[in-house]
Amino acid sequence: MKILIAEDEADLLSQYKEFLEKNNHSTIITNDGDKCLSAYRKEYERWFDQKNDESSSDSPFDVVILDYQMPKKNGMDVATEILSIVPKQRIIFASAFVENTLKDSIKNLKQIIELMQKPFSLQVLVDTIEDKEIYYELEKLNVDIKNLKELEPTHAQVRDYLDALKKIQKGRTF
Repeated sequence: MKILIAEDEADLLSQYKEFLEKNNHSTIITNDGDKCLSAYRKEYERWFDQKNDESSSDSPFDVVILDYQMPKKNGMDVATEILSIVPKQRIIFASAFVENTLKDSIKNLKQIIELMQKPFSLQVLVDTIEDKEIYYELEKLNVDIKNLKELEPTHAQVRDYLDALKKIQKGRTF
């Protein structure tokens, strides 16, 4: 799989890259939100130029992993811009604060994005990335989100969505 990672902690970033590449994944790494968007746009242009009717790929990356709090642009801002370019791009937020991240994704992105609660093991990262069914199950859950008129979820709704996300992700990270 082709993976873009934005993480401002250099040690974590190198661990992610090394472990993912050992598991036969191609990675592009960045250490802030601006660099992540630049890398995404560059790859998008290449992908778009090569795209044809037989192409099975719906996006330039199989998955984009975003640290939620980064310098220059935070993960939410980066996700917003990426989804404006490719609405079906699979994005995973890495965050220590999953409930706040989930609430922000509903309010700002108008959808639920996959979450991984820091800290998590490298094997859990690989397992989550390789489990494409999570993304398809999320699409079903997001139909619910699009039906919320106010998109100001209550604490109870956030907890319910967090529980649903936990089930979809097989309880891997939170």
